Amino acid sequence: MTSLDKGLDTESSPAHAAAEIAAAAENLVKVYGSGDTQVKALDGVSADFAKGEFTAIMGPSGSGKSTLMHCLAGLDVASSGEVRIGDTALTGLNDKQMTALRRDRIGFVFQAFNLVPTLTALENITLPLDIAGRKADQEWLDTVVKRLGLADRLSHRPTELSGGQQQRVACARALVGKPEIIFGDEPTGNLDSHSSGEVLSILRASVDEFGQTVVIVTHDPRAASYADRVVFLADGRIVDELRDPTQDSVLDRMKALEGR
Repeated sequence: MTSLDKGLDTESSPAHAAAEIAAAAENLVKVYGSGDTQVKALDGVSADFAKGEFTAIMGPSGSGKSTLMHCLAGLDVASSGEVRIGDTALTGLNDKQMTALRRDRIGFVFQAFNLVPTLTALENITLPLDIAGRKADQEWLDTVVKRLGLADRLSHRPTELSGGQQQRVACARALVGKPEIIFGDEPTGNLDSHSSGEVLSILRASVDEFGQTVVIVTHDPRAASYADRVVFLADGRIVDELRDPTQDSVLDRMKALEGR
């Protein structure tokens, strides 16, 4: 086993061997507002997200893609239906249990980076572990930092980093705790095409080299082409799925959806 794989050999444990699904939604409904102003953001969505796979969620504006990801990640609560991370149902978890689950088992990469401006890159990377009172696995931290090309940037604060470097710090922060699944909400939305490609390559490598599970929401066919599969939403429902996507095949499906 290489140092890249150390700490992520989940297949060796019997508990994990049986659990091939990293996250799942079952008949998920999310309603905002009431009466005349009621909006059904999710209308009975069921989907599984396999371990060790990169999934992109796409759809026209207002299709429910961000709501789905926020419900899967425990950032929002569905009106009905069930969400599971591994074998754990989120329904019924109290605030403390939900906080612990998000902290220990889920990684996040947001469009806005969400770095703390007064902390160095290294301090931002280890912040979730520091809050949890856990020490970083130094070998794993070194591996992640090296793979993301951040070794000479660790003492810099966010204002001293480019947008692409800041998002790489955010990716390192998501990876360093060895979460079961990483969610990205438009993770390349604020980046130029070069930086966007760097971040997408890192997310791809985290699946191929680190055995991670990645789920992102994106509106960009190029970003979606890095995924193993693309799930398409429209009007709060899953309407299509594409495996081994290319930029052109994704663009064609999106055009068809927007012309519905």
